[in-house]
Amino acid sequence: MRERFVRDFALPEYDAAVLTQSKAMASYFEAVVTSAGKEQAKVAANWLMGDVASTLNREDTDIVNAPVNAVQLALLLKRIGDGTISNKIAKEVFSAMWQARSAQDTLADEIIEAKGLKQISDSGALETIVDAVLAANEKSVAEFRSGKEQAINALIGQAMKATKGKANPAQLTELLRKKLSV
Repeated sequence: MRERFVRDFALPEYDAAVLTQSKAMASYFEAVVTSAGKEQAKVAANWLMGDVASTLNREDTDIVNAPVNAVQLALLLKRIGDGTISNKIAKEVFSAMWQARSAQDTLADEIIEAKGLKQISDSGALETIVDAVLAANEKSVAEFRSGKEQAINALIGQAMKATKGKANPAQLTELLRKKLSV
């Protein structure tokens, strides 16, 4: 099974070894990948070895008793992949899914909608926020333009704060760099 995970899902040996330590974990992983798609295999492995494993440990439970089923986790991973939510917001959604203990397969979408967690990817809305952040942070703008590459992190932080963490980070960074290069 370990060899197959490496071969079929292009997982590193370490990931395959961790995921195949228990038959239940390996089955859960395969169910997530079946539902989410092979292209999500590495992301699924990361989630299972990270957030899912730490939550299982904290709750002192096994994967077979996890309140978030494989189809639910797969949908959450799809929402990260399609840009609906960021990885950071996905952690919040996962926590809410775990607490909800619902068997509903569309639980991630319902939590995202109910809590208004959709990522802001509208370039017009992001541009307005970026313009406001640049105007309010002249010192960081000057530092960046004088060669201090790290100054952009402060601007990204301010923009993320303004959007309550909902801005698409890649799009936001690209827009900031574009505006700063003018």
